[in-house]
Amino acid sequence: MYKKYAQAINTVLIFIGGAILLYTIAGEEESKYLQILGLVIIMFGLYRATNYWVETKDDTQDDAQNDIEEETNSENQK
Repeated sequence: MYKKYAQAINTVLIFIGGAILLYTIAGEEESKYLQILGLVIIMFGLYRATNYWVETKDDTQDDAQNDIEEETNSENQK
């Protein structure tokens, strides 16, 4: 279940953090604590998104390229 909704949760965290940050900057009274909270939520969402992207990265192209290089190297050695 985590993997199914992980990207949506990450996106929501980034948008919530951005909304808090924009609200505090655009308002008359700038609350430093809310700005820090918005920035922390954005960074947490980005951290989770980056980890998700690394876990679900498609390495098939890299593996295919490595196989071709290994075949070329073995043919050159003969």
